[in-house]
Amino acid sequence: MSRTLNLLGHPVHLMLVVFPAGLLFTSVLVDVAVLAGVATGVGELARGLLGLGLLGGLVAAPFGWLDWRRIPRGTRAHRVGAWHGGGNVVALLVFALSWYMREPGQPAPTVAWGLSLLAGAILFGTAWLGGELVTQLGVGVRVGAHLDAPSSLPSTHTAPTPMDNPTAELLSSVAGEEDPGAAVDSPAPSPAQPARPLQG
Repeated sequence: MSRTLNLLGHPVHLMLVVFPAGLLFTSVLVDVAVLAGVATGVGELARGLLGLGLLGGLVAAPFGWLDWRRIPRGTRAHRVGAWHGGGNVVALLVFALSWYMREPGQPAPTVAWGLSLLAGAILFGTAWLGGELVTQLGVGVRVGAHLDAPSSLPSTHTAPTPMDNPTAELLSSVAGEEDPGAAVDSPAPSPAQPARPLQG
């Protein structure tokens, strides 16, 4: 069920959302490393990752909203999509507050760390909901998708030739036979023997 805005055959939202998710989750990991005493002097790195992740989220969010609008109301996919989008908005707001509390060149306050951890937990939950939308509810999955489907690029949709499928060539060569296997497995009939004259 493909109900998404696509680019080159793939949903735009799915292509964009990986960037803010990766940046924001990485900023949380940097904060955890600082809190654990594993890394020092990387406070600016976490703040920069937060800023880039927030910008990426602002770019990806409108495409997700447009995709959600295309899902029929009253379906489970529509409800899951609402929780997914609403949770992402909350996570971005909490991340933004954490970023705002961090002064350039200064260690992040404890509250900012706590907000990032909270936002990261929310983002993890909304990421699971996004996976549920695709893998379980089929949002963004092309109709007729299968393990041997051709490329989603329109220019590569070519029909297979007999050289690509020897079995198809064999079957086409015996088309019209009542039993195609007989044309392969059955021995050729022996020539008819001439009738012997009757002896008186």
